[in-house]
Amino acid sequence: MKVTNNGGCRVTPLIAVTVASILLAACATVPVEPVGAAAARNNLTQLQSDPNLATRAPQAVAEADAAVRVAEQPEEDKDLVAYRVYMADRKVEVARAQAQTRFAEDQRVLITAQREQARLDARTREANVAEGQVAQARAEGAEQKVAAQQARSDADTAQQAAAAATQQAAASSQQAAASNQQAAAASQQAAELQLQVAALQAKPTDRGLVLTLSGVLFANGNADLSPSASGGNLDKLVAFLNKYPDRTVAIEGYTDNRGNSDYNLGLSQRRADTVRAYLTNQGISAVRVSSTGKGASDPVAGNDTASGRQQNRRVEVIISDPPSTSR
Repeated sequence: MKVTNNGGCRVTPLIAVTVASILLAACATVPVEPVGAAAARNNLTQLQSDPNLATRAPQAVAEADAAVRVAEQPEEDKDLVAYRVYMADRKVEVARAQAQTRFAEDQRVLITAQREQARLDARTREANVAEGQVAQARAEGAEQKVAAQQARSDADTAQQAAAAATQQAAASSQQAAASNQQAAAASQQAAELQLQVAALQAKPTDRGLVLTLSGVLFANGNADLSPSASGGNLDKLVAFLNKYPDRTVAIEGYTDNRGNSDYNLGLSQRRADTVRAYLTNQGISAVRVSSTGKGASDPVAGNDTASGRQQNRRVEVIISDPPSTSR
């Protein structure tokens, strides 16, 4: 069957349906850019466009670009997307910090060298003038002897000042080299932190780094750590807190939904207290650790299966972000 429109053209319905299906399929395959990736790319582009910073930390900028490219890749796993964007943001910030530090040190060295050179030139001119005065005094005879001696003294003083200026310039260069070493150390610390976070398998969130302790951590209705739970991530967490003493942790205990809600709330509190006690027994200061019971709230899996209930019998450790520093 064919249909004729007002313009006289005949369109076969089967062809129209086929074209529409192709267009819908094309639209459905358009990749969606991960949330936050555009902001990371914008920050990187700003850094690469800054003539004062773009070439001062080439390796860090290249690493940041690679991380942003990974963050821009389409991904259905929201946690993986958030982790990639977080890593991209940190890489860009590390690159910017290195570039700003090196730019500042280059400027300081340049200004210091110019200032010390100007001071040295002035002292040299003073010394030359004093030497001329000495020669003139000698030519004028004995009556100018006292004045000549004074001029010689002035010349000596000027020469000593010039030598002191030269020493100060050398000290400034050494200070600039030390500052560059500090910048390299800061970059290495940032890389070590990223490795520590990856080892913990913690996820970045608005509250900080969240480490979930689940699986066989606790038996059903029990607040004692299972024998297999006393190591692994708990020991990695202790090592992390020892390495970063400015971080604090908030421990939140959870249960499955079986049993009385009041009992579950108390059980979750005891589980959080058990993890807190483990950390303090390993030498972590008690003032850095808090514990709270959440009961059966906020389940991460269905409570209708044994595996789901096991996942819900968990403890979440929220590691605080470090204190903010001015850029």
